[in-house]
Amino acid sequence: MPADDFVFPPAPQASLAVQGTDARFPMRRIFCVGRNYEAHAREMGKDPTREAPFFFTKPADAALDTPCIIPYPPQTEDLHHEIELVIAIGKGGRNIAEADVMDHVWGASVGIDLTRRDLQAEAKKAGRPWDWGKAFDNSAPIAALKPIADVPSVEQGRIWLAVNGKVRQDADLADLIWSVREHVAILSQSMALAPGDIIMTGTPAGVAALVEGDVVTGGVDGIATLEVTIGPRA
Repeated sequence: MPADDFVFPPAPQASLAVQGTDARFPMRRIFCVGRNYEAHAREMGKDPTREAPFFFTKPADAALDTPCIIPYPPQTEDLHHEIELVIAIGKGGRNIAEADVMDHVWGASVGIDLTRRDLQAEAKKAGRPWDWGKAFDNSAPIAALKPIADVPSVEQGRIWLAVNGKVRQDADLADLIWSVREHVAILSQSMALAPGDIIMTGTPAGVAALVEGDVVTGGVDGIATLEVTIGPRA
């Protein structure tokens, strides 16, 4: 549609950097998998053996390249970090078979699902959606994507996060309750996936609060690393 047909100029296309190139990966949606590591599910007071994978979303423009400085977000006193393997979809589909999932994956990276934990807890208690706790501005810093052909594995490899040099989260992708193949296939049964969709695959145990001035580093071995600094309050 010509630009003149809009009542005001449309927002720029949300996108992520790609390792080793100036090209950008255009983003469509961000899906997040909840409680996908057993130890984290238990630290949040849930029994992961009793539930199928579930999903929530963030807007595409919540993502930003790393390294970056993110203002401490408003309306929270309990901002938490959640390090996650990130999967980028390059080929759409519905009801994708587990055996075919990797044919739909364009690349992978690492990101942080920043969470306003106090607002999420209030929403849970009231039986309301998690949007205010999860889908706020700058809540998805993501390192540059690596094309899937160059990714050694999305099934095993260390995933970790440190704050000011002290490791807080340290696990292995093999600890995922629902593997990438499994949860992408399950997601495609409810949503027709499309090129540009991003999936944040869940976080291991060790989530904790961040404060202004914290420097957060993290990564998935063989895929990507990131650095995020928490700046003054927005």
